[in-house]
Amino acid sequence: MAAPGSHVGHLLQRNSRLLLNNLEQLWTHRRFGWTAALRQQVAEANQEPTENIVIPKKKSWSKEAVLEALAATVNKDPTAYSYQFQDDPYLTPRAFPQFKLYSLSQESGKAAAKFFINNNPKFFTTDFAEPHIPCLMPETVSLRLEDVSEDALKERINLRKVTAAVDMYDQLLQSGTAVSMETTHDLLDLISLYCDRDPLQEGETQPEDGEGAAEEVRRRGRGRLPRASQFLKFTWRENNNAERIFNSLPERDTQSYSALIRGMVKHGAYAKAFSFYTDMLNNRMNADVHIFNALISAAPDVRDNYQDKWSVIAELLNQMNEQKVQPNLQTFNSVLKSLRRCGSWAKTQALLTLKEMRALGIAPSLASYDHILPIFFRPGPSGQGNTDILQEVMSELEGHSFSCQDPDDVRFFSSAMKICLDNKDLELGYKVQSLVEVGENWRLLGDSYQQTIYHGRFFNLLCMMEYIDVVLKWYKRLIPSMYYPNPQGLKDLLQALDTDSRLDLLPSIWQDIRSLGHDNKVDLVEEVLMLMSRDKHSDEVQQAFAVCAVDIKSVYDADRGRNSLDWSNMSLTHITTLLLRANKTQQAWEMLQLFKTKNRVPSDDLMSEFLSVTLGDGSAQRAVDLVQLSAAFCLSVTPSLAKRAKEGFELTEEQRSILTELESAEQPSE
Repeated sequence: MAAPGSHVGHLLQRNSRLLLNNLEQLWTHRRFGWTAALRQQVAEANQEPTENIVIPKKKSWSKEAVLEALAATVNKDPTAYSYQFQDDPYLTPRAFPQFKLYSLSQESGKAAAKFFINNNPKFFTTDFAEPHIPCLMPETVSLRLEDVSEDALKERINLRKVTAAVDMYDQLLQSGTAVSMETTHDLLDLISLYCDRDPLQEGETQPEDGEGAAEEVRRRGRGRLPRASQFLKFTWRENNNAERIFNSLPERDTQSYSALIRGMVKHGAYAKAFSFYTDMLNNRMNADVHIFNALISAAPDVRDNYQDKWSVIAELLNQMNEQKVQPNLQTFNSVLKSLRRCGSWAKTQALLTLKEMRALGIAPSLASYDHILPIFFRPGPSGQGNTDILQEVMSELEGHSFSCQDPDDVRFFSSAMKICLDNKDLELGYKVQSLVEVGENWRLLGDSYQQTIYHGRFFNLLCMMEYIDVVLKWYKRLIPSMYYPNPQGLKDLLQALDTDSRLDLLPSIWQDIRSLGHDNKVDLVEEVLMLMSRDKHSDEVQQAFAVCAVDIKSVYDADRGRNSLDWSNMSLTHITTLLLRANKTQQAWEMLQLFKTKNRVPSDDLMSEFLSVTLGDGSAQRAVDLVQLSAAFCLSVTPSLAKRAKEGFELTEEQRSILTELESAEQPSE
């Protein structure tokens, strides 16, 4: 019987040979030589003795394992409000403006408490928490070391006090005290990260750069301003403290160059970053993966032509291979993100980049696919395009749970749902939503604003393409626990109700519109009134519509300052019509008087319908008053109204005389 060690070694050798054969068959192109490096790593693994394999005697569990297991048994409650509002039900938002106000108020309160705790740590020295949670303890933000020493410098770096750290560093050099290279690296990282300025404290506002900042960015950006998303108020200044300290170093290593190059890329000095990289190569030093990642992301900003942009990226990748720098996920994501700005070169190179990722065993993140989608999906004039690329992506991602590995991971779901909405692809939209519901993928929807965008697109797609019963099911599930719809989203819902002839639900939808704070949107309110008054319905529905119309009238009558609604002919006409159809004649008559008060003119059809209702009620005097009001508005329908009133009622001599005079009166031409 073979020894266990030799059996394991045989399996390792066989699996290694299979891996090498597969690599030779699939990735023989070896675009940048990284597969060769992988072959070497496998060969080295084969040479390792099998005696190093250690089988643990027991499984070690994390401290949160029990909590994670319990959490896995509970599904997300779609009817519950966001967790951040569950501590105080009184402040539960019912509309997006309230959600924004309460969220900002809550963050403001946290910031005020944090400011007080951090500036008065002496009052919070006792820790009652069990177990101890360091992140919930007050931070030390006040300086305790005042002597000139490297420890004092480290303290200022840890507290992110840029100006104080630079001053302490200068004092150390002036006193003849040498600063270790590790501390110098930390100082350069701090200065480069915050662009030689102290980070903003709670409650502070970001100051504007001085005059000439835009010109400085333009000069360093080869005569162009960066894109709007890249234009920063803090721009890299010539000969700042980072450059000064860097130039004063007796020995400059890769980490020193890395701090400055990444800072320059972050703050818009793209051409200068490449210049520093060239200087590093001239000094016979190799870059690290972070330098290459930064330069790859900046490559499209230093060239104008698409081919030249890709040439810079390819050259950087080749130099990575020559310098034996192993790429990571951020490297490939930087390549894919830059390819989005490389025009026709992007498709071919994006596919090769994905193949290279798989050859190196690097799994793409959601950000990788988010960069792939706009490269292959080119919408036409109508916004529609080929969704094959998204179909392939969803087939590959189906059923998988993800964690955030790249800041752009949170953009994928919103971008994918936009493609589904533009192409009206309901089936694909359901696939995207199903992926969101796997595990904790919903956390990758982003912040509250990005979640609103995603759910808004999904709900709009449902309203356009799904049956109304399914739409209402999702409506109850999403609103308002996950999504506060905007006026356009509610219009899409009204259109869906109209398409499936479910206008009887309009009164309940109107109550939701009020609770969501959209009852001050004139076009939305008039849309509701138009749908209710367009056709006649059963008596029960008409009564419900009349109650809703009265409630809408109260919204118009309410004095809310700038948000008050102004009466229009359309709104007055619709409400009057709804009241008439519900036999609420007195309230309808009050609406007619409101026409006169608001200097609005009723339509001929409305006056004719009003007279028909009056004939049914048998009120002769009301009919005469109606014809007189029509004459006061100078309506062309006045003679016919007078004639109908004379024929339909038993009138007194005075009433008949009035109607006869109005019937024979000529209406002024328009």
